[in-house]
Amino acid sequence: MKHVVCPHCGATNRIPQERLGDEPRCGACHQPLLKDEPIELTQETFNRQIERTDIPLVVDFWAPWCGPCRAMAPAFARTAAEMRTRARFAKVNTEQQPPLAARYGIRSIPTLILFKQGREVDRYSGALDAMRLRQWVEPRL
Repeated sequence: MKHVVCPHCGATNRIPQERLGDEPRCGACHQPLLKDEPIELTQETFNRQIERTDIPLVVDFWAPWCGPCRAMAPAFARTAAEMRTRARFAKVNTEQQPPLAARYGIRSIPTLILFKQGREVDRYSGALDAMRLRQWVEPRL
C-alpha cells in the first residue's frame, strides 16, 4: 500500500502498489492523484507532500527570471509524465516561496532535491536535459 497526497485537495490516499498505473483518483475530491505534469508546491503544501507521500518526490527549486530554469522546464515536465508512477515531480518558485528556498539552503537555481519518506536523499544544482535527469533520478528511487 502506498500513501499518496492529492495535489488538488491535500487528502492522503492509500493506493495498492500494483494499482498506481491505473489512473487512481482521490477518494475525497475525485481528481487524478498522479498528474502528467509537475505539481506546484507552496509553503502551505510542501510539508504534507514530502512527509506523507510514499512515492519519492523530485523538487525543482526555480525562478521565472532564470534562463537555465526555463530551458530545463520542458525536460522536467516530460520526465514527470514518463515517471509518474515511480516518482512525483514538483516545482517551488523561489521568488514566491523564499522561506522554502532558505530552509533548504538554495543558493543557485535550478536546484533539484530528491526526497524519500520526508528526507532529502540527494540534490543537484544546474539544468539537466531529459536523459540526464532520468539518469540522476532512477538510481536514487
